[in-house]
Amino acid sequence: MAHPAIGQDQQVIIGIGGIPALVRSDSPDFLRMLERRYSGFISAQRRGGFEIDVELVPPAKITDEEEVTVRFAHGKWKIERGDLRAEWEPDRRRGRIVQSANPYSIDTALRIIHSLILASEGGLLVHAASAVRNGRAFIFAGVSGAGKTTISRLATLDAKLLTDEISYVRRGATGYLAYGTPFAGELAEPGENIEAPLGGLYFLEKGPENILEPLSGPEAVRMLLANVLFFANDPELVSMIFESACQLVRDVPVYRLTFFPDQRVWELIG
Repeated sequence: MAHPAIGQDQQVIIGIGGIPALVRSDSPDFLRMLERRYSGFISAQRRGGFEIDVELVPPAKITDEEEVTVRFAHGKWKIERGDLRAEWEPDRRRGRIVQSANPYSIDTALRIIHSLILASEGGLLVHAASAVRNGRAFIFAGVSGAGKTTISRLATLDAKLLTDEISYVRRGATGYLAYGTPFAGELAEPGENIEAPLGGLYFLEKGPENILEPLSGPEAVRMLLANVLFFANDPELVSMIFESACQLVRDVPVYRLTFFPDQRVWELIG
C-alpha cells in the first residue's frame, strides 16, 4: 500500500473495551464523522492501545455477497473486502486502512482488529446483546430471531444497555468484564461506555413461558463458540478462542433462557 503522510494532529481516539484506537486521517470531515458515529467512545487515553492510519479513496463498487477475508503474511494481518483493504501489524500495534469516506468499512476493520487482540488475551467478541444491572453484566446470545433485540427492548429501567449487537468480553485479574460497544444492531443506538463484572451468559429461545435452565460443559462451549465473532482462519488463534470459551463457561454461570416477550423475563436474570 502507498502510505501518504498524515499530520499528527489529524486524529481521533476511539476507546472500546478499555483499548484506545488512535485513528489518523488527512480528512477533517471524515474525522468529524467518526466523532459523531462513535460519540460516547471518543477518548483522550492513548496508552495500551493501537494506531490506525486511514487513506480515503473513491467508493468501490461492491455487492452484498462479498465477504471479508483475514489472513496473516509476513508479520501482518491482511484484511480485505470489496470496500476496504487493511493491514494490521500486531507486534507494532499499528495498521492502515484504505477505504472510502464511509463509517461501515472502518467499523468492520475495528471489529476485526479488536477480535485479534482479544484472542491473544483470553477475551471474546460475541454476537450478543448485553446489559448491566445491579452492578453486574449479563450477555444474551442466540441465533437470528432468538430475541436479542427483544430482551434489550424489555430491559428494566435500572438496566443499562451495553449493546444489542456485539458484546465485548475481556478477562481481568479477578474475572471477566463486559464492556459497552458503539456497534449497534436493530435498536440503532450505541451502548453505554461502561464496564461491569460478567455475572451470567444466557442463550435465548422464545417460548410460551419463562424457563431458566443451567448449562455447562460441552453444550455451553458449543453454543458460545457458535456466537463468537472471529474472522481469521489461523490455527493458533482458533485454539486460543476455544480455550477462552472453555474457561469462560467454567467461570461464569451459563443458562438456556426460554422466554415469553414481556418484562417479567427480567425477574429471572441475575
